[in-house]
Amino acid sequence: MIYWRLSAFYLFYFAALGALIPYWSLYLQSRGYGAVAIGELVAIMMATRIVAPNLWGWLADHTGRRMAVVRLASFLAWAAFAAVPAARGFAGLAAVVAAFGFFWNAALPQFEATTLDHLGARVHRYSRVRLWGSLGFIASVSGLGLLFQHHPPSLLVPVMLLLLAGIWLASLRVPERPRAPPTAAGAPLAQVLRRPEVATLLLVCLLMQVSHGAYYAFFTLFLERYGYGAGLIGALWALGVAAEIGIFLVMPRVLLRLGPRALLQASLALAALRWGLIGGFPEHLGVIVFAQTLHAASFGVYHAVAIDRIHRYFPGRLQGRGQALYSSVSFGAGAALGSLASGYLWAGIGPSATFYAAAAVAAAAWVLAGRGIPPGPPPR
Repeated sequence: MIYWRLSAFYLFYFAALGALIPYWSLYLQSRGYGAVAIGELVAIMMATRIVAPNLWGWLADHTGRRMAVVRLASFLAWAAFAAVPAARGFAGLAAVVAAFGFFWNAALPQFEATTLDHLGARVHRYSRVRLWGSLGFIASVSGLGLLFQHHPPSLLVPVMLLLLAGIWLASLRVPERPRAPPTAAGAPLAQVLRRPEVATLLLVCLLMQVSHGAYYAFFTLFLERYGYGAGLIGALWALGVAAEIGIFLVMPRVLLRLGPRALLQASLALAALRWGLIGGFPEHLGVIVFAQTLHAASFGVYHAVAIDRIHRYFPGRLQGRGQALYSSVSFGAGAALGSLASGYLWAGIGPSATFYAAAAVAAAAWVLAGRGIPPGPPPR
């Protein structure tokens, strides 16, 4: 029964993400914002992950009530997003976006830690719970793509409010896990962070998300520029996540067999290829379709390996802060830097060159992972 309760949260959470990531830039454009302003607003939302997950993670670890944190943060995220239509001017909208991001980005890291605690020794089965998030993303992104063919982007707001309410309701059904005993705490946090493989992993994760900045902030607008309709754009976003589902189904066996470094390097190399193909051949649908299937590697493989490593590097009562740190460094600092830089590059050197720059960042991360991530043995 706990499998379905955990899965329901992921379903709603990533359905909301499937509405927000592809269509937030479209909504902002409909309100008159240009590329630089869109990049800045996306960066503000991402940047809240630098601070928020760590503050909430500290609270969860010290109280032992992770799910209480998840429930409170989920409700406050809904309340903050309800203020989006009323926000006036860049400063007003930026303030609302910052408030929403502060609560929105608090919930998932603590829920990831709760999920892994519930799985216990079966942590390698995480991918099969997480795949329900991918299904939610697909349903949301493809459905909204069809909706926006005939309706204005302003409908994004009520859709998001419904999905955010679903997240909160799903969180009410997941029980707390018992607090880890002091003997399970392991090394102090500062000592863990000084380990070379931990520092390297976090830097690689940051660079991977920097490379995703142009994709998350501008992929929808990029395809629109080349004549793709909203329905097809939604289908292309959905295709990427559909490929991700296949990876999540086989990752438990693949991770056990191949080990983390080989898989992480493969995901980084394929991410570099993906951004190069998108930047170089946007007018060729077949190439874009292939590039979207590489989402299985650039997110699916990467995230499954990163979650597994973080879970093992940050044991016991460090779990919440470990997941929060991963979120803040990668999806926070990395995504914020990537979104901000891509906004300026988009306006300065052009869309295709922006994706080439993203490919170069992923390639640099590939080199770093090869030098700093231990080759094995594969996790047991």
